[in-house]
Amino acid sequence: MAWTPDEATQSMIRHVAIQNALEYEGKAAVGSVIGRIMAMREDLKQHGKAVTGLVAQEVNAANQMAKELGLEHLRQVLEVEAPALLEKRETKARREGLPELTNASKGQVVLRFAPNPNGPLSFGHARGLVINSRYREMYDGVFILRFDDTDTKVKPPLLEAYDQIVEEATWLTGRAPDRVVVASDRMEQYYEHAQRMLNEGFGYVCRCSADAFKEHRIGQTNCPCRSQSIADNQALWKSMLKGSFKPGEVVVRVKTDMTLKNPALRDWPALRLQDTKSHPHPRPEIGSTYVVWPLLDFQSAVEDHLQGVTHIIRGKDLMDSTRKQTLLYEHFGWTYPETVYWGRVKVHEWGGFSTSQMRKDIEEGLYDGWNDPRLPTLCGLRDRGIQAEALRDFWIELGVTQKDISVPLATLYAHNTKAVDAGAPRLSFVREPIAFSLVGEHPSSLELAVHPNDEAMGIRAWNLKEGRVWLESEDLEHMDLRLKEFADVALNDTNAEVKGLSRSDQRPIVHWLPAINSQEAVLLETKNNELIRHRGQLEQHNHPTGTVVQLERIGYAMVLDSETLVLCHEESETP
Repeated sequence: MAWTPDEATQSMIRHVAIQNALEYEGKAAVGSVIGRIMAMREDLKQHGKAVTGLVAQEVNAANQMAKELGLEHLRQVLEVEAPALLEKRETKARREGLPELTNASKGQVVLRFAPNPNGPLSFGHARGLVINSRYREMYDGVFILRFDDTDTKVKPPLLEAYDQIVEEATWLTGRAPDRVVVASDRMEQYYEHAQRMLNEGFGYVCRCSADAFKEHRIGQTNCPCRSQSIADNQALWKSMLKGSFKPGEVVVRVKTDMTLKNPALRDWPALRLQDTKSHPHPRPEIGSTYVVWPLLDFQSAVEDHLQGVTHIIRGKDLMDSTRKQTLLYEHFGWTYPETVYWGRVKVHEWGGFSTSQMRKDIEEGLYDGWNDPRLPTLCGLRDRGIQAEALRDFWIELGVTQKDISVPLATLYAHNTKAVDAGAPRLSFVREPIAFSLVGEHPSSLELAVHPNDEAMGIRAWNLKEGRVWLESEDLEHMDLRLKEFADVALNDTNAEVKGLSRSDQRPIVHWLPAINSQEAVLLETKNNELIRHRGQLEQHNHPTGTVVQLERIGYAMVLDSETLVLCHEESETP
């Protein structure tokens, strides 16, 4: 049963829309209003689609009110009906974009985004790209794209992902990275710093088993290897490089303090052996060249210093990494970058997707590739018509906060609607079509706007001489209908009797299509992680592949070819 809001909920949505219109000078945004409403009423998250439709209506009404009656009228409405919302907005300074970075100066900010190239980028990766890139613009800084590709077994890199990630990063941010760094090209640099650790006595080669060292960590006692001489550590290091040990038999550890309160910080591992004969690096120039590989905390720390990174923006789940790396920086005498943390963002409809799991599912044939529209990958989103602008606006609106956030996909879709609507030609697509013959007097042709708000986009000419039209089977529960932008009709068997061209009552408005102007087509839709194929009749067109169109009463879709479309997302506004 469809959800229907109560009077209090309807009123709240209206007032938040007015509040937003007042704040943004008559230009309330659907995505912004949805974000506020979901923060106020978590119980509404399960009704994301319905709430989005209501928000769209109220945002349009609020913006129209501002245009016709002025902002002062909006203020007066809130003052009378929702004074708490008015007070809240007026006592809180409006913040544009992202907060300023600590200790940041124009031209002296260096940021990095460091994905593991075990697959192309996902929706979650977009956050790091967008936020870091926006700070680059704010501070006229440098943005580095770094591939952390030093794990050949657990998360082995995907060779084609390197170029794809660079291309996707450029598409999403609108500008290429200033530098691209590949960790597997930098092994000698990591070896040099490992050697320095051993030579200066703040690193050692540990031959304890994992279980044995765990007992030392828990018991806060030093393992026997910790007291080895520098000469012994150097000899063991050389043996590691020669492959004299097997993976798991030996690691290089950073000396910290085995009595530190946080067990994860106690003499943490920096480099280890990997079986690159059985699991060679996929880059042919690397292959099985190296057997000793840095762990991520060591590799990332060293590379951040070498690249001159000034600010790191990362998830709060990596706070232990910051603590480990800070201890390493103290040993080397370096200054650790300023660090900003954000909380987790969960999208209701996607649940949990990891790059490793998606890769496995693709290899097993559960998905048709990384750009399968069911997957939350950037290529999948782009290939179903989600715009880079919408993704940027989505992440900038959420900002940088350590608070965990849960949002519906409707929020992203609202941003995408804003991005595509002005340039999206209108088309009609009739699902599960039923043919009817127009009966009675009616024009022999009909001219419809390609876009209702842009005359320059031209018209769509429909031929009604044949009199045969398509209607959606779901609309036939009503016998008296209004054919959108045409006429009132009464259905009888296979006839649609024209009752008048002007709308005479409140009969349901439905979209339709003259048979002579239609062609068979398929509309692909992703719902509940399933790919649904809607067969029907599509209005004839000549829009090229990649064009985002608005299908009347259905939603925005991208043209894949003349007879196939994929739904970006459903319509958020009523017809």
